Amino acid sequence: MECEAKTVLAIGAHPDDIEFMMAGTLILLGKAGWDMHYMNIGNGSCGTADKSIEDIAAKRTEESKEACGLIGAVYHESICNDLEIYHTTKIVSRVVSVVRTVRPAVILTSSPQDYMEDHINASRIAVTAAFARGMLNYPCEPCVEPVSCDTAVYHALPYGLKTPLRKTVRAGQYVDISSVIDTKLKMLACHSSQKEWLDTSQGMNAYLNTMDAFSREAGRMSGQFECAEGWRRRLHLGFSAQEQDPISAVLGNRCFTDPEYEKSLDT
Repeated sequence: MECEAKTVLAIGAHPDDIEFMMAGTLILLGKAGWDMHYMNIGNGSCGTADKSIEDIAAKRTEESKEACGLIGAVYHESICNDLEIYHTTKIVSRVVSVVRTVRPAVILTSSPQDYMEDHINASRIAVTAAFARGMLNYPCEPCVEPVSCDTAVYHALPYGLKTPLRKTVRAGQYVDISSVIDTKLKMLACHSSQKEWLDTSQGMNAYLNTMDAFSREAGRMSGQFECAEGWRRRLHLGFSAQEQDPISAVLGNRCFTDPEYEKSLDT
């Protein structure tokens, strides 16, 4: 089976990770006619100070489904607890099954460098799942036949826009999300359990303001847009026959490729 030419799969670590760093680009691709798919590997089980694992996981699943529904994306169930997101055969095989089912032409996932290990591991899992999508002898659960297709993998900027060692990460591409920032904020606001927790501990509206600030800082970094999401496109080897950049092709002038970043790749 070939990949769907207009299908995008966003893979995050926890409920609200997609909303923070990826949702604007996901929304824009949806507006361009693409089918949108949404998956958090972890279920949000540690995002609470007073609820049981079962209660908070159920609550955060409900919140994620609400956010997903706002944009008409297809929701895929989480597969493990928070801080149990490891690059294991068991977890990778579950994500391979989703990738083979969805057959995405684009995968959006988290940064390979981030302050939180779950985010880093989610990135690794997404990459391995994409790499194994066409391998006859790689098992997945539930079983889905391998797919033969081109898939482009894009890594979001890290939460906080810095590596764990405090170095600012510059993107290779910036997507103008100014026209959809309000929808992105509405998606994030669906995660009321997290908003209440962080607003109580960090100040009023800290939750939504933080995401808005990240988007505006990425816009400033682009030198082009008011609000942006930044992306680094993964090398095509193992994912497509040749280099391709479907986000730029689809979004046109709403996607700016930084020429200095491109030049630095060969130095």
